[in-house]
Amino acid sequence: MNFDLTSEQAMIKRTIREFAEEEVAPGAIERDKTKQFPTEIFKKLGELGMLGLPFPEEYGGAGADTVSFAIVTEELSKACASTGITYSAHISLGGAPINLFGTEEQKRKYLAPICTGESLGAFGLTEPNAGSDAGGTQTTAKEVDGEYIINGSKNFITNASYAKHLAMTAITGNVDGKKEISAIIVPTDAPGFSVIDNYEKMGLNASNTTQLVMEDVHVPLENLLGKKGEGFKQFLVTLDGGRIGIGAMAVGVAQAAYEKALQYAKERQQFGRPISQFQAIQFKLADMAMKIELARNMVYKAAWLKDQGRPFSKEASMCKLYASEIAMEVADQAVQIHGGYGYMREYEVERYMRDAKLLEIGEGTSEVQRMVIARLIGC
Repeated sequence: MNFDLTSEQAMIKRTIREFAEEEVAPGAIERDKTKQFPTEIFKKLGELGMLGLPFPEEYGGAGADTVSFAIVTEELSKACASTGITYSAHISLGGAPINLFGTEEQKRKYLAPICTGESLGAFGLTEPNAGSDAGGTQTTAKEVDGEYIINGSKNFITNASYAKHLAMTAITGNVDGKKEISAIIVPTDAPGFSVIDNYEKMGLNASNTTQLVMEDVHVPLENLLGKKGEGFKQFLVTLDGGRIGIGAMAVGVAQAAYEKALQYAKERQQFGRPISQFQAIQFKLADMAMKIELARNMVYKAAWLKDQGRPFSKEASMCKLYASEIAMEVADQAVQIHGGYGYMREYEVERYMRDAKLLEIGEGTSEVQRMVIARLIGC
């Protein structure tokens, strides 16, 4: 088994680490306070060719692999989790379903602007009454005179304020008494389409989290993504890839919290010596380092399996579940190592803790991941 990165992956890692340290990390504390979206950062990421990283070159992408996507997501999240989640959602939720299921015309029209950064990628699945139970979708798309007329709402949608279009699920009919759920690409500037950005969040404050409201939104039938009635199935495939992104985010946040705690433990003097010399602190740091390494290996394995065209659903759920839970644990311990200073915003570890919590919830809660894994191991 070869754990070395390829020369291309290593180059991407060097490039994005330098970018994250110089361009992303310096403003992270201020963006968390002001809730300022990192517009300039994403403009520069577009110029670096990172916004279409894993997508084909013919649509403006870079033709890179999923491991590279995980590397970029981890490094951005280590510097600023709000930037990391914006990037992960842009790729894995915004661009991926169009790349996977779109027609050639749809890819040129809708994937290309995502690759260049002209539009950020977004994805409309969650609804007020359809969270873990995505089958509880209530948004409808009725076929009338060669168009779909869409009515309904979506919530907790990342990036929608900066997306020119997004794929969303809607009920397009009933088959044998069951909802026929399809995916449809919808322009965000269509009449009747509203994007509401007023959530007060616990963390990830510089990311864009919105509610969508559709009131008689008209889109042509050609905007159907993939096959009619297969929207739910398509979005489950999309979420598998998205879970690798959440896992990579979690590793980045955990790594940042661990490094801050290690640095602080070496500098903080108590009882005449650095607290890093006390076994209680050493054991905490050793456990943190070990769990981050395990989580990173799980994320890379799931990404590698995806790149090989092999089944990866179980591994994606496992890496998302484990990495998100250890990110929360590591951030918690980083706060504890800092003591009273850990509770103060200027030391940053409290931000990592607030940001990490969403990773146990988004793209399938920890409880749902355990259900998925149980099903896939044959329970």
